Amino acid sequence: MGEKRTGEQPTDGTESHDPDFPEAFLAFMRQGWRDTTLPVGPREEAPNHAKRRAALSSAFPGETLVIPTGGDKTRANDTEYRFRPGSDFAYLTGDHDPDGVLVLRPNGSGHDATLYMRPRSSRDNDEFFRSRHGELWVGRRHTLAEKSTELGLPTADLSELDAALADLAPGRTRVLRGFDARVDAAVRPYDGPRADGQPARDRELAISISELKLVKDEWEIAQLQDAIDATVRGFEDVARALPADRAVSERLLEGIFALRARHDGNDVGYGSIVGAGEHGTVLHWVHNHGVTRPGELLLMDMGVENRNLYTADVTRVLPVDGRFTPLQRQVYDIVYASQQAGIEAVRPGVKFKDVHLTCMRVLAEGLHDLGLLPVSVDEAMDEKSTVYRRWTLHGFGHMLGLDVHDCANARKENYREGTLGEGYVLTVEPGLYFQPEDDLVPAELRGIGIRIEDDVLVTKTGAVNLSAGLPRTADEVETWLAQQREAGPRLPG
Repeated sequence: MGEKRTGEQPTDGTESHDPDFPEAFLAFMRQGWRDTTLPVGPREEAPNHAKRRAALSSAFPGETLVIPTGGDKTRANDTEYRFRPGSDFAYLTGDHDPDGVLVLRPNGSGHDATLYMRPRSSRDNDEFFRSRHGELWVGRRHTLAEKSTELGLPTADLSELDAALADLAPGRTRVLRGFDARVDAAVRPYDGPRADGQPARDRELAISISELKLVKDEWEIAQLQDAIDATVRGFEDVARALPADRAVSERLLEGIFALRARHDGNDVGYGSIVGAGEHGTVLHWVHNHGVTRPGELLLMDMGVENRNLYTADVTRVLPVDGRFTPLQRQVYDIVYASQQAGIEAVRPGVKFKDVHLTCMRVLAEGLHDLGLLPVSVDEAMDEKSTVYRRWTLHGFGHMLGLDVHDCANARKENYREGTLGEGYVLTVEPGLYFQPEDDLVPAELRGIGIRIEDDVLVTKTGAVNLSAGLPRTADEVETWLAQQREAGPRLPG
């Protein structure tokens, strides 16, 4: 590593404010280091990733496929956000380190896979102690051989990537774009962009990976269950710390759940929504700067992302003082009935849209019973009307997996306008939301927001609620909340 000149912008992982060390110090730092090895072995899930690469290979015979994970994102100056690998890259490799690029080259009968990665910082230069990529800054990285052993995947030094990309024919290459600017620039798009800005050929690669992810294998289902079980513990932690008779901040409750997520998993799977009172009517309330109040409801939409990056997505509504009021319970029961009808409708071959309509009809009927619909239920459900949506706002659910909104690049005919298949995992999460400024509802309803969300596996014969470890009915919620409070606060461990 060469010395930086004053004012020169560093590109080697050092920073402009780093000192120019005297040669005596540099010579001293280069000596007296004992070598170490990592105790790595093949991961049990490595064959699963190999099967996924093979499936992707069969979809694009004779073409080179380039899938990067992306790198660290700057938060401010020389501080960065915690790295989280690209979901598609992780799905195909199992690797969680930054900067990696998977290249699948055709070999006549399939593809040869190579993972280009940043290898262990060598003691042959000063990177290990001077660079922000070095071992003394970020810890011991894998050698190429160690990573290959762990993932069951040939590896190559990231420094060789430019040469590997330079000879790729645009017309026979597809790139998962938007993750690595270096890769995007190195491989020129073959065709013009679609309406969404992506080159059409590359967009087809993103679609293919997304649709492979629709069906979860046995290992993936176990990962989701692991994330959901940790989420159940996180909700218990929050309930145990939620006082019935005084206010506490939404951020305190958010933090308690985040502690469980970091202890039992990798992180939260998305920004936790902790909405007390009228904040529960805001679908993506992530400010979490309010406080709970006895007599009001607390809506919490939270999920743990486990150590293999699969995430739960669960919502529960709790009465802060331990008991629903009659009106709160009436609204809660409508939402519960809607969710139950949706879960019962889930099975292979059922249209995604039909599950949605099943949930929405129950909500529309409930809104009619509350005297809110300006028309009949049938008129409200008509596609030319849908006035009921003023209070339901969103659909019944979405796919779940490595992302909280998994399979987002799948074609609509295979997702929103398609049918459910065995091995799909999706949320069922209807809700009713009465905004505090809505003059079309009685004053006593304003500020009430209720959503019940569970994570459901589609089986051969129907559905299994993977998040059944948390209560769903109003009576069960009240009993469970009392039990958690009686047990008292706890730390993960």
